[in-house]
Amino acid sequence: MFDYLITGIALGFVAGISPGPLLILVITETIKYNRKEGIKMAIVPILSDLPVVLLSIFVIHRLSNFDNLFGIISLLGATFLVYLAYENIRIKTIEISLEAHENKTLRKGIIANLLSPHPYLFWMLVGGPITIKAYNENFNAALLFILGFYVFIVGTKIMVAYLSDKSKNVLSSKYYLIIVKLLGFILLIFAIILIKDGLNFIGLI
Repeated sequence: MFDYLITGIALGFVAGISPGPLLILVITETIKYNRKEGIKMAIVPILSDLPVVLLSIFVIHRLSNFDNLFGIISLLGATFLVYLAYENIRIKTIEISLEAHENKTLRKGIIANLLSPHPYLFWMLVGGPITIKAYNENFNAALLFILGFYVFIVGTKIMVAYLSDKSKNVLSSKYYLIIVKLLGFILLIFAIILIKDGLNFIGLI
């Protein structure tokens, strides 16, 4: 059961620290205004993801009785993780814009998150299948996966807000870039696990 908690923690940490629209907003709001505004942006996934998570789990659950289709979804999820891993591994520099505009942190963050394809793709192709698999073993396992994911995606972004408050060059730090690249290889490991699950559902292994 606790392996699902570890999986949630790992994926949440990767999602929290990997470059993306929301992470950029966490940093820019912290630099332009203060750490409090960056932390507001960091908690956006908790405020905006619930409909995405519930819809994804409902759809995936309805399809989980069709092994071949569920297997294809797992393989697509693996492809998505490989893409994310590639984006992390190839990263060289990250630039942010500090153009002045009206400060409406939470609204900006929620809109940015809802318009980003990543939450939808993640929960439809990766998080949803893992949650259903965990639920079929134990309800608490599914709960631990989701809990671990959101505690760490939000916690990691809050950590980035604190670092951004101390140093405005956090994204250009060579240590940050090294961590992001290493996390790319961790994503490849999860991609391999999803490939194995997908092939198992299809009956090829």
